Amino acid sequence: MTTWTVGQVADLFGVTVRTLHHYDAIGLLVPSARSRAGYRLYTAADLTRLQQVVVYRRLELPLDEIATLLGGGEDAADHLRRQRATVMTRLDELRELVTAIDRALEREMSNEPATPEELKELFGDGFSDEYEQEAQERWGDTDAWKQSAARTKRYTKADWAQVKAEMEAVNTALVAALRSGQPPTSEAAMDAAEQHRLHIHDRFYELDHTFHRALADMYVADPRFTKTYEDLAPGLAGYVRDAIHANADRHETAG
Repeated sequence: MTTWTVGQVADLFGVTVRTLHHYDAIGLLVPSARSRAGYRLYTAADLTRLQQVVVYRRLELPLDEIATLLGGGEDAADHLRRQRATVMTRLDELRELVTAIDRALEREMSNEPATPEELKELFGDGFSDEYEQEAQERWGDTDAWKQSAARTKRYTKADWAQVKAEMEAVNTALVAALRSGQPPTSEAAMDAAEQHRLHIHDRFYELDHTFHRALADMYVADPRFTKTYEDLAPGLAGYVRDAIHANADRHETAG
């Protein structure tokens, strides 16, 4: 069996020794072989896991979320499919943005006024002051809203990019579970639902499983939320709702 030292892995793949030692210390990537002298050595399987870690990091996922994803029992092909779907989503968004910028540049060069629809291209589908205003009117007095507002006020552009990437990874896992024919009560679906909860809990406001159930019901009750999920995959809104309820049942039973 071919093995590599930490220095050799660092030289081969451009990952610093310090980074590899950190991954080892937190249990994210622990070399699984030993030399006769007792030094840790990386195997081919370890390098495959390193590749998965590096790609997820390039997609700006935090290490704790990567650890959860890699601990979910999926094989390398499953992770590659998820990573590819996330990248393709970003590519589509970036292509649309480049096209919108090019059109705006052409208008500026020719001194042509932009129509509201043309300006809307630069805002994208995910931007809406109307939704934010409505949300503040509905939930502005709640602790969750105040906590979310306090957290997000400190977020930089890079933070928001990471938040978006994390949510895309969660959605990709949910879509993958749905398309693979696994029921909402499956481990894959419930694990993705738990990541959905933790994403909101860690990034916006404290979210227990009871509150998560209420959000899940809203995803099918409010047509706008439903459309967001249905645009990703037909039937996803109801699937997400059922997976969230199943995950809440699982944790309440375990507790």
